[in-house]
Amino acid sequence: MTASLIGDGIFLVSMAWQVYDLSNTPTALSIVGVAMTVPQIVFLLVGGVVSDRFDRRRVMIGADALRMLSVAILGVLSLAGPGVLELWHVVVVAAAFGAGTAFFGPAFDAIVPQLVPGNDLNQANSLDQFIRPAAARMIGPAIGGWLIAAWGGRPGAAFLINAFTFLLSIVCVFLMRARAVERSSEEGSSSAFHEIREGFRFVRSRVWLWGTFLAATLAYLIFWGPSEVLLPFIVRNHMHGTARDLGFILALGGVGAMFAAIVMGNRDMPRKHITFMYGVWTVSTVAIAGYGLASFPWQLMIASFVFNALEGAGTIVWATTKGRLVPARLLGRVSSFDWFISTGLVPVSFALTGPVAAVFGARHTLVGAGILGGIVTLGFLFLPGMRNVERAGDLERASREDPEGTLPPLEGPLVPTRAPAPL
Repeated sequence: MTASLIGDGIFLVSMAWQVYDLSNTPTALSIVGVAMTVPQIVFLLVGGVVSDRFDRRRVMIGADALRMLSVAILGVLSLAGPGVLELWHVVVVAAAFGAGTAFFGPAFDAIVPQLVPGNDLNQANSLDQFIRPAAARMIGPAIGGWLIAAWGGRPGAAFLINAFTFLLSIVCVFLMRARAVERSSEEGSSSAFHEIREGFRFVRSRVWLWGTFLAATLAYLIFWGPSEVLLPFIVRNHMHGTARDLGFILALGGVGAMFAAIVMGNRDMPRKHITFMYGVWTVSTVAIAGYGLASFPWQLMIASFVFNALEGAGTIVWATTKGRLVPARLLGRVSSFDWFISTGLVPVSFALTGPVAAVFGARHTLVGAGILGGIVTLGFLFLPGMRNVERAGDLERASREDPEGTLPPLEGPLVPTRAPAPL
C-alpha cells in the first residue's frame, strides 16, 4: 500500500499538471475527472461481489495490473514529444484507471479484518490512515512535483515511476497471507444479483450505514469536484505557482492526516463514535472554503492540513465501525455499496465544476462548496436512528465480547426505528 500510494500521490500532481498543459481550463480537468469516476462507479457493485466470491488478493493484483498498464502508456505518450499526447488519450487512460480502482477498493477494505485480530482493528485502521496520507498526500506529491520540475515541466517520467510503484504493490500482495472467510454452500451457487440484493438488504436495515452513504453522496457532490479541479487551477493561475508548490500544499495535507492517525491510534474509540465522526467531517468540509479564501500558498497549506487531519480522524472511526459491525462475508459488498453510493454523484460534481466556476469564479465556488457541504454533512447526524448504534453501545460490546472479531455482528439494536427512505 505504501508503494502504491506514493505512486498515487505522484499521479495526483502529474495528472493535474498534464491536463492543464494540454488545455489550461478547469473544464478540461473536469472531463478527465468524469472519465475516471464513471467507470469506477459502474463497476463498483460487481467489484464488491467479486471481492466476496474470490480470493481478495488476486482481485487486488488484477486491479493493480490494469492500473499499472494504463499509467505506463500515459507516461510513454507524454515523453514521446510535443503533439503526441492528446486530451482524449488522457481520458481513456483515466477511464481504465477508474475501472481498476472499482475492483481494488472493495477488496482492500474487506481484506483488512482478515489480516488482523478484531481487537487490533482500530490500531490497524489508524496505521492505514497514517501510511495513506504519508505516502499519497506527503511523499508522493512532493516527489511528483520535484520530478515534473526536474524534467522541465513534463510529467512523463513521473507517470512511469507511478507505474513501477504498482508493480511493487503487486509483489507485496502476492506474498500476503490472509485468514480464509467461511462461506456457505448457498453463497457459492447463488447469482451475483442475489448477492448484491443480500448486501443491499443489510445496508438498508441500518441507518448508520445507508445514512452515512447518502450523506457522503451529497457532500461529495458539493465539494469533491471543486476541491480536485480548482485547487491546482488557483495555484497555477491565481498564485502563479509551480507543480512543486502544489506538491507541498498536498504534502501538508498528508502531515495533517498523519497527525490524526497518530492521535487516533493511541486512544480508544470514542464512545459517541457516530457523533464524533460527523463532527470532524463537518469541520473538515468547511475547511475547503479556506482554499477559496487563501491569498498565498502557505494559507492553502494550512487549509489542506486541517481538512485532511479531520477527514482522516473520521475515516478511522468509520472504518473501525464497519469492520466490527459488518460480517466478514458481507464486508466486500458493503464496502462496494459504500464506494458506489458515496461516490455516485462525483462525476456530476466534476461535470458541474467547470461551468459553475465560469459563472461564479474559482474562489467563490470553493467557498460555497465548503460551507454548503459542511451544512449538509452535519444535517445527517440528526437523521432518526442515526445514533442508535452508539446509544446502544454495540461497538463497545462487540469489542468486549469478541476481541478477535470472529463472531457474527450484533443484530437487534442496529435496526432503524423507522423504515429508511429508499436509496
